[in-house]
Amino acid sequence: MPQQLARLLVVFAVFTGGLVVTRHLLIPKTFGQRGHYRAAAVTTIQVRPLRYAGREACADCHADIVGLHGKGRHQTVSCEVCHGPAAAHTLAPVENQLPAPRKRAYCPLCHGYDPSRPTGFPQIDPVSHNPMKPCITCHNPHQPEPPHVPEECGACHGEIARTKAVSRHALLPCTQCHNTPVQHKVDPRLLHPDKPRNREFCGQCHAKDAPSPREIPRIDLATHGGRYLCWQCHYPHMPEVD
Repeated sequence: MPQQLARLLVVFAVFTGGLVVTRHLLIPKTFGQRGHYRAAAVTTIQVRPLRYAGREACADCHADIVGLHGKGRHQTVSCEVCHGPAAAHTLAPVENQLPAPRKRAYCPLCHGYDPSRPTGFPQIDPVSHNPMKPCITCHNPHQPEPPHVPEECGACHGEIARTKAVSRHALLPCTQCHNTPVQHKVDPRLLHPDKPRNREFCGQCHAKDAPSPREIPRIDLATHGGRYLCWQCHYPHMPEVD
């Protein structure tokens, strides 16, 4: 037998032996009985004590709060997200009181500014937004609508507002480029502002024959940038040229 073949057979034998040992010693006996998982895990989970009660259990005693919560912006957030597991509380309410987060640091866990969060998700800068005041001073956590709609776009679009503030577009109001429905301030994720979609929009100020102040940079729309749209080369909130 060639030496190379003998070595290959040794490797194959070791690999096969490893599979046999793994199958009989390491893989649980109930693995695969009900699918690609350990069937005994179902029994293991079933014997664990229940910790969460669900919103329906909360409604048995707190129908007014659950009703208010069901109409507010937190309606998709379970009661136990903020108050913790409530199964023991439902069995003995007096002996097992649930925590009610009242400190300012809790709400920014979701609503502190984070650029990775979806556009339109209510966010604040915890340092500058009503400093030192607990959030519940102005917002009812079960129906957390603001006491008044935001006065400026920067209330929700903080990163864009800070970028625009140091750009050449700093003095332009957001509504000059974005057609914004009034209801957007109330339901920002339902109604979105419109965005410019063609080169001619920017040309209203930047075309060489535009009736705008002389200090504004001008271009020939017919030749500048070819077929590309303006914002493929220039970021509108910081439109400086490299």
